[in-house]
Amino acid sequence: MPPFTGSYTLDDVQFLLKPMRVKDTPVHLKEALIQSGKKHYSEMLSHESLPTNDYVALFQTAMALNQERVAKHLLILAKQIIATRPQGITLVSLARAGTPIGVLLKQVLKRHFKINATHYSVSIIRDVGLDNNALRFILQQHAPESLVFVDGWTGKGVIARQLAASLADFGLSDGVVIPAELYVLTDLSGSATVAASCEDYLIPSSVLNSTVSGLVSRSVYDPHSSGADDFHGCVYYQHFTEQDLSRYFIETMLACVKRVSHSGDFEPPIINREQLQRISQTLLCDLAEQYSISHANYIKPGIGEATRVLLRREAQRLLLRDLNAEATRHLRWLAESKSIPITVCSDLPYQAVALIKEINL
Repeated sequence: MPPFTGSYTLDDVQFLLKPMRVKDTPVHLKEALIQSGKKHYSEMLSHESLPTNDYVALFQTAMALNQERVAKHLLILAKQIIATRPQGITLVSLARAGTPIGVLLKQVLKRHFKINATHYSVSIIRDVGLDNNALRFILQQHAPESLVFVDGWTGKGVIARQLAASLADFGLSDGVVIPAELYVLTDLSGSATVAASCEDYLIPSSVLNSTVSGLVSRSVYDPHSSGADDFHGCVYYQHFTEQDLSRYFIETMLACVKRVSHSGDFEPPIINREQLQRISQTLLCDLAEQYSISHANYIKPGIGEATRVLLRREAQRLLLRDLNAEATRHLRWLAESKSIPITVCSDLPYQAVALIKEINL
């Protein structure tokens, strides 16, 4: 069976995911099943619709506004990876948000630093963990110390903590020690090991779903139907091929990286992780109290996380620091199209926070 690459090529990435059919679960039903504990979110997918022309225009605006910043951060992150992996680099992006960033890093390393890194994309799921079968597959061919786990951004740090816990468990079960280090473009919560930034800015790939991620869904995992040797699953939306922007995003970003690479200002920032962690924890406590939220899982800080909520979950409210900020125009569009209340909080430490609606069960 040929390697699964979605709508990318093998020179971009190999998804260690099992394409499968998954029955659509309506968003309101999915939310009820998650909050009642009857099903884990990873067992279900809601119907994914193609974005409208108006919404694609917001993606194009995000590209125009932020591609230079992303390009600079890619070069910074690539240099940091090289510095911390002198014995070789194996990129392991966390599907799905990490995948486009991993593809870009692979190509940046190759084109600007003459380093050929292999790139895999694997599933990591909150409460479930990393896909150990995918990890074992990678370790058959690559040294554990070469692995570089890549994501787009951090929100509350849940995935960074899940990664650390999963790798600790893997060390016990398989006897292989893998550095529990997460590399991201921007680290809002102070939970990544290496980051090119800690700004809450609009990474354009966060605006769209599968049509910027190789036509691949987020990963799914049903412990009742998965085989012992199976990778976690996904849906491959091949019928969206005509509307796929995955290749466009990569090629446009790489052209931008080539332009900005001549500026030479690619020193990594000094990031105070402890301060970022305090800001994150204070916000979570304050919002939980102010809006009577029972669990931090229902608070999604930052543009990237808020976008995911408005695309895939039942949102109670969208909080914005500035109602007229260009960076959150797509969030306003989504909220207004779904009649989700918007509250302006000028003292927010991030550009946006989405609150998930709690269902009375």
